[in-house]
Amino acid sequence: MDFTLRAANVDDCKDIARMIVVRLAGGHATLVPTAGQRRCFAAASDGLGPPPRVPRGDRNASGVTFQGHIYLEQDGFCKNPFFHGIIAEVPEHLKSKEGHTKIGYAIYFYSWSSSSGRGIYMEDLYVMPEFRGKGIGKALMSKVAQLGLAAGCTQLNFTVLDWNKPSLEFYFHQGCYDFTAESGYHLMRCEGEALEKLAQP
Repeated sequence: MDFTLRAANVDDCKDIARMIVVRLAGGHATLVPTAGQRRCFAAASDGLGPPPRVPRGDRNASGVTFQGHIYLEQDGFCKNPFFHGIIAEVPEHLKSKEGHTKIGYAIYFYSWSSSSGRGIYMEDLYVMPEFRGKGIGKALMSKVAQLGLAAGCTQLNFTVLDWNKPSLEFYFHQGCYDFTAESGYHLMRCEGEALEKLAQP
């Protein structure tokens, strides 16, 4: 299939946000991400200006306006970006049923481990359903791997939901393996009020 990959820029944020919302909603573009999903898609109930930093659990699952692209712009295209992105794009004549030419993306950032040194972390890998099975996901992941190797990274890390069997099979097919059982690590998190309390001197 005819497609290209390129580095994401600030003009891509609305399309990335569109795809993130669909991904979080399980592939249904009409659904709104529920409470407990990513901070960057906190709701702005009035739809004016940047949305407030709404704590997890304080979001209404209906009747709200999501302004996730603003957080993408703020966090990914600032002086010291928190993440980087790659866009998969098709020519106009191959656009989606809804008229989109930006049909996939990957989000990644660099990390460091005291035991293994430099790494690259793939936060998101997504291709619109109608464009899957055409090598686009593999190409996006391969590009993340290339960027990691060029930066001296020795590993590509990411998470996948245990029920997402198609994705697990895809990753295994790329030579990845499940590090969870081998490492003995648990993914820990501190957020919301607990994080605020922890940060107090």
